[in-house]
Amino acid sequence: MALRVLIADDHAVVRQGLRMILGLDNDIKVVGETTNGREAVRLARELCPDVVLMDLLMPVMDGVSATAEIRQDLPEVEVVALTSSLDDAMVMGAVRAGAIGFLLKNAEADDLRNAVKAAAAGQIHVSPAAISRLMGQVREPSGPEQLTERETEVLTMLARGKANKEIAHDLRIGQQTVKTYVSHILTKLGVHSRTQAAVYAVQSGLVPAGELTPPEALESTTREQWWSA
Repeated sequence: MALRVLIADDHAVVRQGLRMILGLDNDIKVVGETTNGREAVRLARELCPDVVLMDLLMPVMDGVSATAEIRQDLPEVEVVALTSSLDDAMVMGAVRAGAIGFLLKNAEADDLRNAVKAAAAGQIHVSPAAISRLMGQVREPSGPEQLTERETEVLTMLARGKANKEIAHDLRIGQQTVKTYVSHILTKLGVHSRTQAAVYAVQSGLVPAGELTPPEALESTTREQWWSA
């Protein structure tokens, strides 16, 4: 089965370009497209895509609000935010809403396809240009809510792009245990998404900033690996 993608962008030429780029990969299938956030939410509920490519500036409902609603109602659907310009509030808004990826619209075709595949695997994919905008927004926690050694280990692996299944395998624990650790990490850091947590990991020196972007080898990931992530 191919990865199912929903495109939400109010510019026809952008939607056409995204569809063409994704259509060159047999492992990706565009199942729908729309011009506003409200329709994106409706179609996400109707089509249950694996990934939504979400423009942040759209009429009726903006992409940040639509992302938040989709992630709340359909947590199995991942969102990759798209924008033509970087604005601190917009970048942070998308991440807080639950976007797992963030790309500029001038990204290379391979980067776009990799971002979709990474999102489907539960892996973070953030444009290097957006990382610096996020750095100043995530602060190191203080007081008794410091991360434990195991939570720090899970956070480091998460920030390096590993999915829950990979983390569970490497640490020899169950996937549900990994999810519990991730939940505790988000709570202690006071953040709302894996992407924000990963930015904290970079900010605190746990991983280099470049490791937020999954490796080129993701191109060879099998569909079975995506579904089991």
